[in-house]
Amino acid sequence: MDELDQIKRIRYKLTLAKNTDKKYEVFGAGKHKYILGETVKEAEILKFEKDYDLELPEDYKAFLLHIGNGGVSYANSAAGPSYGIYPLGKNVNEFIYENTTAYLKENCRIYPKMPNEFWDKLIQKIENDDISDEEFDIELGEIFSGILPLGSQGCTYYHALVLNGEFKGRVVNIDIDRQKPSFAFELNFLDWYERWLDEIIPEKLKLNMPDFFRFSLGGLSSYILEVYFSTNENETKIECLKSLLKKQNLDSKTIEVLEEQYKLRVGEIQRMILQILTKFDYEKAHSYLIDLSRENLLEVFQFVFWYAKDKSPEWLAIIEANAEKINNEETFRFCTYLLKQMNIDYSYFIIPFTLNKSENIRVSAYYSLGKLSNKIDYLDNFIVGLSDSSNTVIRSALQALNGILDRKLLVHYKIIAEKFPKEQDYILSNLNCNLELFGLSTTTIKTINIDEYKIINMSNRKWFEFWKN
Repeated sequence: MDELDQIKRIRYKLTLAKNTDKKYEVFGAGKHKYILGETVKEAEILKFEKDYDLELPEDYKAFLLHIGNGGVSYANSAAGPSYGIYPLGKNVNEFIYENTTAYLKENCRIYPKMPNEFWDKLIQKIENDDISDEEFDIELGEIFSGILPLGSQGCTYYHALVLNGEFKGRVVNIDIDRQKPSFAFELNFLDWYERWLDEIIPEKLKLNMPDFFRFSLGGLSSYILEVYFSTNENETKIECLKSLLKKQNLDSKTIEVLEEQYKLRVGEIQRMILQILTKFDYEKAHSYLIDLSRENLLEVFQFVFWYAKDKSPEWLAIIEANAEKINNEETFRFCTYLLKQMNIDYSYFIIPFTLNKSENIRVSAYYSLGKLSNKIDYLDNFIVGLSDSSNTVIRSALQALNGILDRKLLVHYKIIAEKFPKEQDYILSNLNCNLELFGLSTTTIKTINIDEYKIINMSNRKWFEFWKN
């Protein structure tokens, strides 16, 4: 592919994307506003390469030289995925805080499809609580050597560029909280950037210029299917399906083709297709979801919640019939998401889970029970949670009880206040919130006689009256 032709396409697609997304509905667009600053001069690139003793990937240099550098987003980032692309030479120390120059020129140690064991071993030393500051900085350099931060995705997530080694030029997604990195499918920066644009531009505009959108997996659905059928590699097929899943809509012909593929495939590819069918043709997907529920409740609950929330009531019977099979936190959590969508009193289903052996399930159970408008009817169940062996469960029960004014709770609140003389796991801060309704605090509740204490609703009292009994 001619690089200059691609640059012309990208420039034009930037205009299309900006004109299409005038309300900045694409994630991060409200920050970068599709604005790019002036391109850099070749001398600026040469200076950066000399300062860091490395050579930047050609596609990234082409972007800086011919498309733009910097903008109005976070850290003056240019238009791009999430919050955009950092200006050249800025925020280079996002991953490696000290001695960045020494580590950027080193070969990148991570690679696509690296096993969990490799990553776990790579971060093993830095996960040690006893590591010194100096050793911590050295380990950061070892982990993230040869990787240039490209831009922020929000929170602890970034996109980055591999500068050296076998996978030079690849874009990789990094979490500085040290979850295992994941590589973008594209082999270079410009292809990755163009795909971002193609995913923004509506299909109806692409259909007017079909040849213009046959270059990335963000392009026309018909082109994505061509790529899907042209390869025997599961990785590429899955990437094609991920692209179709991101579409705003799919035509009936594409859906029919995918349904046929669903019947022929197994494993991850089949599950990906079912996600797509659930999103774009729930009625067609329904029977397949029923079949899948017999072996994987979690994925069924996820697919319905993600793509067909309004159909949640149809799954009540399945949920009830499979209560005993719901034995892990994620399955239970998504189950509660669906129950909340049904606008029913689901307490009869949730309450048994407040006694589950899994701490995380008990936490989710109290959280869900606390979302009911009639939660006061289940006061005794919450009281059980207040004496749980897990601090996290106690906190969840306290949070669920927020807003409940019942003197029955005071004896249990007093026990908690006496049990925790110092803050642990945010228990006292949550207890204080609940006690404020009674005109008490974690300190004052220890001094009162519960049997003689007269409850005063504090909702209409002035701030200076909160210390009066």
